[in-house]
Amino acid sequence: MGLLCTRSPHSPAEVSFVPVPPRRPARPAPRPPVRGAAARPPVRARARSVPPPRPRTRWGMRVATTLSVLVLGAGGIGHALVTSLDTGIDRVDPFRDMKNRPKPGHGTNILLVGTDGRDKITAEDRRRYRLGGAPCHCTDTIMLVHVSEDRRRASLVSLPRDSYAEMPEHTDATTGKRHAAHPVRLNAAYAEGGPSLTVRTVEHMTGVKIDHYLEVDFTSFMRTVDAVGGVEICTARPMKDPYSGLDLPAGTHRLDGGKALQYVRSRHVDGASDLGRMQRQQRFVAALIDRATSNGVLLNPVRFQEVVASAAGSVRASQGFGTEEMLALAKAMRGFTTASSEFTSVPVGAVAHQAKGIGSTVKWDPVKAKRLFEAIREDRPLTKPAARRAAPGPRKKLVAVAPQQVRVQVYNGTRLDGLGARVDAALRATGFLTTRTPYNADRRDVKRTVVAYDPRWDRSAKSLATALPGSVLRAVPGQGPLLKVTAGTDFTSVVPVRAEDAPRPRQKDGYAAVTGDQVVCP
Repeated sequence: MGLLCTRSPHSPAEVSFVPVPPRRPARPAPRPPVRGAAARPPVRARARSVPPPRPRTRWGMRVATTLSVLVLGAGGIGHALVTSLDTGIDRVDPFRDMKNRPKPGHGTNILLVGTDGRDKITAEDRRRYRLGGAPCHCTDTIMLVHVSEDRRRASLVSLPRDSYAEMPEHTDATTGKRHAAHPVRLNAAYAEGGPSLTVRTVEHMTGVKIDHYLEVDFTSFMRTVDAVGGVEICTARPMKDPYSGLDLPAGTHRLDGGKALQYVRSRHVDGASDLGRMQRQQRFVAALIDRATSNGVLLNPVRFQEVVASAAGSVRASQGFGTEEMLALAKAMRGFTTASSEFTSVPVGAVAHQAKGIGSTVKWDPVKAKRLFEAIREDRPLTKPAARRAAPGPRKKLVAVAPQQVRVQVYNGTRLDGLGARVDAALRATGFLTTRTPYNADRRDVKRTVVAYDPRWDRSAKSLATALPGSVLRAVPGQGPLLKVTAGTDFTSVVPVRAEDAPRPRQKDGYAAVTGDQVVCP
């Protein structure tokens, strides 16, 4: 008695062993005479029940923390692991009894929400990561994830949690009280009506039909990040938020689950509040994709099982988002990379719109938001095709101030003809706002390049000096916002730089979007 290894036609990684009775050796069939080329080696007959081997699938939906885990589970790691993940997820039916829904578009739309659930976090971790106080049972993060019909692109649209929303007529999930339609902040939809009301509200605001619903809480987020070995984040300036406890010096950091939670929740590290926080969340998702792509951590069955165990029990998903659906997505999304993802936020018209009975809310720009969601429904890319097809250039150094915000006047401090023009052109090519009219300096014997600046614009000066390696910073009080570069004989080239919060290229429809490879660490 022997064993026959077979592959399931449904999962390329499902392997089973079927008892095979012993057979008498058969006489080899007579070979036909070989003419011309040498004969090929004999090929052993294949059992009829064994289909031809299929190419190994690469993991597909790398678009959000738990979303990645779920789709990766269906991408070929093993049927047993997928089944354990599927059975370990709490199921909800947010689409039950829903009427007057938007017409379906092309591709797949997933509503990804992060709640403030913290029931399974230890008291020590609550203190360490500033998670005290009672949860509001509302959504802390809301993202609309669109997977293109050809499975080659994933677009993530951040929806501000403080968005002004018109709540549909509904029954309160907690009190059972019937409510007429009324205005609220978007994150209150979950508190009043759970996943179902959240989906209804988002569909009403965007006109996009949601196909699947996925919900993660603080616990599953932290455990999943730890299971993949942490995520690398870069910052050009210190980030400190007394409310979340985030305290990062400038530089590159590997964040574990707790630190990552502080990073994505921080709202007080700059003046952008929730809008700045959404960009940090997008950078984090891109960094997570980059992490999994670069080291293949989730293709290791042992490590993957750790990720599965971390996510299960703290995740909720819609009934229709099961193993078969995830498997189909994963098989189709072969070759998905960081550059295959694109990120944007809903265009905002007013960031402090006062609504009666609610307070300050974020009001969407009605025209630009409409165009954005039209692109989602019509399955159009949010970034320019040329930018997506361009070959990756040299990694850009991270600076505190975007070069597009720094004005520069260039001087030639040497007797080398054309040096000023070369420096001006090189700085302009990396984004600095040069005057395009370089001059000769009073001194023509300058050896080291000098950056003269007004102390009030010291952060801009440091960004410019980063692009000019070896240059000297010289403070000139009262000089004003125009920085002055005197090129010396030490000049060789300009180093490409980019800001952590660089201005995003605006599309013709009015919204701004970037690809994942544009926001990860240099």
